[in-house]
Amino acid sequence: MRGRRMYVIGGLLGVLAAPSAVLAWPVDQALTLEPGKERFQKLTAVDWAESDAPSVATAEALPQSGELLLTPHDAGIARVLLYAEGRFAVWRVMVGSIELQNTTAELAAAKKACPDLKATEGVEASLTATVNDTACRLALRTFLKTHAYLAPQLELTFAVPQLQAQLEDFAAGMPPGLTVRYSGAGLVLSGKTDRAGHRKALWELFNRAVGRVPLEDRTEVEAPPKPEDSATQEAVDATVSDVPRDAGVAPAPPPVKRKAPPKKPR
Repeated sequence: MRGRRMYVIGGLLGVLAAPSAVLAWPVDQALTLEPGKERFQKLTAVDWAESDAPSVATAEALPQSGELLLTPHDAGIARVLLYAEGRFAVWRVMVGSIELQNTTAELAAAKKACPDLKATEGVEASLTATVNDTACRLALRTFLKTHAYLAPQLELTFAVPQLQAQLEDFAAGMPPGLTVRYSGAGLVLSGKTDRAGHRKALWELFNRAVGRVPLEDRTEVEAPPKPEDSATQEAVDATVSDVPRDAGVAPAPPPVKRKAPPKKPR
């Protein structure tokens, strides 16, 4: 590809037990849980975790012990986003016996759109491809949403126009207050939002990206409001002070005058 500037993404990142500084389809790891059996997963670090299908499985981060508690609820598939120290990853959690997907059609479409795509299966599974146009990028994204590969098994080479097109996809999914930009081949997320906005942004980045993309998260996450802030308390106090002390209390009845009993004869 002479005369064209390319970026190789994913080849040297490797798989980590803790959330790594990458994002995008496919998932980083896949786990299978038995219904009714919780699992504690030891991690290098974890700040929080969120499941996209809590009816199937929920995830609770235990920062004190550096563990992730996965609780299966019903048969199905959930994706869990893990976040720690500005980095995140997504795992696929399968509960119960899940039938393997037939990915023949998706792979054929990806090979047609990406002529140099090479895919091997088994223990040494790997996939390499050059993303030269939008058709290739979108076909790859569809294929990588299947269970065929994990993120560490990919090596994708992006033409610069496709990095820009992917960046436009990212920007379209950002909540108000957040922006994304490239720094080299990595992505920088910055701005200010609340906890829900931050998590939405991370999910959007994962869902819209193809292959592993290094992420630098500079988001300023606002702390959730206190149950009763000072302004609310002052308003309550002012309201109470305006109410008379005897408000809502029925007035006492007037005293009843009683006649003295007649004197007994002596």
